[in-house]
Amino acid sequence: MQRSPYRPASEGTPMTLRLVQFLTQDGARRVGVAAEDARTLTLLPGVERVYDLAMAVLAEGGASLEAAVRARMSGGESVDYEAVVQEKRLLPPLDHPEPSRCHITGTGLTHLGSADTRDKMHKSTTAAEEATLTDSMRMFRWGLEGGRPAAGAVGAQPEWFYKGNGHFVVPPEQPLVSPAFAEDAGEEPELAGLYVIAPDGTPVRIGFALGNEFSDHVTERKNYLLLAHSKLRQSSFGPELRLGPAPADIRGTSRIRRDGQIVWEKPFLTGEANMSHSLANLEHHHFKYAEHRIPGDVHVHYFGTATLSFADGMRTRAGDVFEIEAPEFGRPLRNPLRVAENGAGLVRVRAL
Repeated sequence: MQRSPYRPASEGTPMTLRLVQFLTQDGARRVGVAAEDARTLTLLPGVERVYDLAMAVLAEGGASLEAAVRARMSGGESVDYEAVVQEKRLLPPLDHPEPSRCHITGTGLTHLGSADTRDKMHKSTTAAEEATLTDSMRMFRWGLEGGRPAAGAVGAQPEWFYKGNGHFVVPPEQPLVSPAFAEDAGEEPELAGLYVIAPDGTPVRIGFALGNEFSDHVTERKNYLLLAHSKLRQSSFGPELRLGPAPADIRGTSRIRRDGQIVWEKPFLTGEANMSHSLANLEHHHFKYAEHRIPGDVHVHYFGTATLSFADGMRTRAGDVFEIEAPEFGRPLRNPLRVAENGAGLVRVRAL
């Protein structure tokens, strides 16, 4: 190990902290802080899980998670970040010791370009499909008109969907597996909010990460009522958890590599400056349900996108690599695509 290049606050403006969870070469869990150049990770002594540190800060009434991290990292040891990535030892930057208590959800039609993308994806000729499209456009307009309420007011409800629990989460650099029954396997580059629920039931935002809200767009296009099925897929976020507020204007790049070559690439915009809803409004409509405020739970919420390769006619295949990056979030999120060869067939339920 080597000494960390972390620059103390006294030497200038403190860098924004970006946390990474990973495994050591002997399989132990660790948490590190990414250096500004993303070459090394400064280890947090005695910390194996971001969740544990966050809950300890809440239990102790600490000022902030950032303060707790800074107190532990000054003068700490560091490890080679590149080695962690190349050896595929990354973990999701926030998880729960009990995966079923990590809830993965999202909202759609939230970005200023969302309606155009949805319209392009849902180009249709039948009356039924046109009616579905009209519903999507209506919801998008509700967001434009009421998605940014005044402080203290409640705004328009967004489209909301469930993606599964922690068992559906894939670490960065690991394959996203499309089930055998799926009709498509497409990326969605998004901003994800990462939360824990405090002992008193208050939702607490830990920070933000880049996410790939992996979905089945062919299934969704058949009929918008199949959106729920199209979203029940694995997803990935990270590799870095950015503490503090999200930048208002995030400009990133989403690309697909095939056999080492880029076969599709497009910039994407996110952050509140590029959204029809405020983050606070989206958070309210998720956490307004008491069942989403169970103390100790973890929530990962995808905030939507306006950029899809599927809308450009791209069809992915096994072996493709999704790559999503934005400068404010450090290293890119990468996941290869794998298609399950065999499904469960007809699932039979037995009586007890």
